[in-house]
Amino acid sequence: MSETTHDAMVAMSAPAAPDEGLTASELAAKHGLTVSGARPTLIEYVRQLWDRRHFILAFSRAKLTAQYSQAKLGQLWQVATPLLNAAVYFFIFGLLLNARRGIPHEIYVPFLVTGVFVFTFTQSSVLAGVRAISGNLGLVRALHFPRASLPISFALQQLQQLLYSMVVLVVIMLAFGSFPDLSWLLLVPALILQFVFNSGLALIFARMGSKTPDLAQLMPFLLRTWMYASGVMFSIPAMLAEKDLPAWVTDILQWNPAAIYMDLIRFALIDGYGSAYLPDHVWAFAVGWALLAGVVGFVYFWKAEERYGRG
Repeated sequence: MSETTHDAMVAMSAPAAPDEGLTASELAAKHGLTVSGARPTLIEYVRQLWDRRHFILAFSRAKLTAQYSQAKLGQLWQVATPLLNAAVYFFIFGLLLNARRGIPHEIYVPFLVTGVFVFTFTQSSVLAGVRAISGNLGLVRALHFPRASLPISFALQQLQQLLYSMVVLVVIMLAFGSFPDLSWLLLVPALILQFVFNSGLALIFARMGSKTPDLAQLMPFLLRTWMYASGVMFSIPAMLAEKDLPAWVTDILQWNPAAIYMDLIRFALIDGYGSAYLPDHVWAFAVGWALLAGVVGFVYFWKAEERYGRG
């Protein structure tokens, strides 16, 4: 009896465990544990992206190099593809359909080629953004990093491709009498604003495409419609002047972001494409579209950060 009583007293006097009575969440907080893949705060997310800026740049370069690695002409296709598209559009719209009206004949080729190159920048960024998550699930599931790195790196890849194409574009400008001028410096802010806009769109469609892979099949049709409505091959005011349409229709088409960025770059590079061809408040619209798409796209993508690669 005495032995049993002694053991019971020892058991009763033993100190309670330090974590006893804590809930699972309290226990995790006490020991500094966090949910795996939990979404960070917006400010922390921006910091994480900045810390991985070298990865974003290296990834975009690697993708650009690998894009045409299986083709015999290799990286030449970066320039050849938009040039061939421009040649087809020139034959159909410039010669057969006479879409050159409103644009002096001597600057129509630079006008057309610039439009094709600039719109291709936006188009390719969006198409790459749609597949940014769904097409890289192995990477998303294997490594922990801010997922926005992927659509942003794809938009950066398309910017680098456009800059390579600009070499040919400059040659075309010189061949048609547009020589370097101070206005060419406007190319820098115009491309920066377009890159921010494109990145925002890539982020939006990356989130949408992560849950709806079939969106990648629909996007080419939507983008083709957008291209025809943006004045890539023709002057919007000149084309609609013959139609009995309200003036606000022309304004809406001219103020759409694709048309805005094309007009700014044409104005910067092409002699003879003066401010008369630009809509009112063109720079304000360019900045506004960039901020709207960039901020909304970034926040929209960040909201689903913890869900990418799951399910």
